[in-house]
Amino acid sequence: MVRYARSLAACKHLVQQPEFLSADVVMIFLSLPDEVDTAALALAAWQMNKTVCAPQVLWEHRRMMPVEITSLDTNMRVSQHDVQEPIEGRPIPLEMLDLVVVPGVAFDRHGRRLGRGGGFYDRFLAQNGLAAKSCGLALREQLVDDLSAEPHDQSVKMIVTDEEVLRF
Repeated sequence: MVRYARSLAACKHLVQQPEFLSADVVMIFLSLPDEVDTAALALAAWQMNKTVCAPQVLWEHRRMMPVEITSLDTNMRVSQHDVQEPIEGRPIPLEMLDLVVVPGVAFDRHGRRLGRGGGFYDRFLAQNGLAAKSCGLALREQLVDDLSAEPHDQSVKMIVTDEEVLRF
């Protein structure tokens, strides 16, 4: 219950930010058990008539494709590494994305993130044609003072936790 309440707080903070309010198309992640639960974020976006998409993982190419979702329950599957992803849906061109909500194991106060080691979000955020703002969504304890970064690591433009909002 504590994680759920804190996830709601983090999602509420994000929904109130100008980057979210002005976005027409929002890409969210479908949460793993140890991540912020993004269900409230999707519901808020749909209530505001926003297009919501989630990554469909192309494992063999080590890439992600944004796919529109209209439900958190239907047309979903659990694929490799227990990742929930849409089975089908309308692919969303990168140029249409306004905000990409990014998961992480940890984030630092400079916008750097520690992912799960596959580099999927780093490759996604580095693509030409992606002009969307990137936002790390995390719980307070996932925010640390400093993380080391590799040359290929992509930082986020903002971080929203259950307690604060940081912009870079």
